[in-house]
Amino acid sequence: MTAYDLDLEKYILDHIDKEDEMLLELNRLTHLKMVHPRMVSGHLQGKILRMFSMMVRPERILEIGTFTGYSAICLAQGMSETGHLHTIEINDEIADIPLKYFEKFGFSSKITLHVGDAKEIIPDIDGPFDLVFMDGEKSEYVEYYRLFFDKVKPGGFIIADNVLWNGKVLQNEASNDYFTKGIKMFNNLVREDVRIEKVILPIRDGLMLLRKK
Repeated sequence: MTAYDLDLEKYILDHIDKEDEMLLELNRLTHLKMVHPRMVSGHLQGKILRMFSMMVRPERILEIGTFTGYSAICLAQGMSETGHLHTIEINDEIADIPLKYFEKFGFSSKITLHVGDAKEIIPDIDGPFDLVFMDGEKSEYVEYYRLFFDKVKPGGFIIADNVLWNGKVLQNEASNDYFTKGIKMFNNLVREDVRIEKVILPIRDGLMLLRKK
């Protein structure tokens, strides 16, 4: 990021609601303990997810890619009073972190953590979903989309993270760059899908918002 970008980001963060103290604690823990801490949603994106969830007031949410639980907590904060969130994480070695913070936030009964391959788990989770947040393996976005799409309510929303993939979507990817290929395939699939409305927000690494017609 350029100095201008950093200054602009600081200005934005200075003019939005402060990060919740427990989320700040989780953010710090993620940066101390995790190999790829940038995967955490963080303050700005977390606030956006929370605000969007509060606008929708979803009854059921599906999240693909829990990581340390930051985004799940933000989404759960906007659910209806009887809402429930299902989140899927492939790495069983980090499952204790999100579970600990779900409990701290009082969401233990409102968030179900599924550990394993999302492609195998999604078919076993009952819909319909008002909101889906997709932030799992980038090479598998297309398959995730096809697995959960019929479970999204008409008028429901899908948010896909990392759809700009550090600008690599503008480049010719290497033959073994399966993540960039996966993101490009997903973006192209969505572009041609007449069943949805779509827009991309150039926030962080790109958030795509989809609305099922």
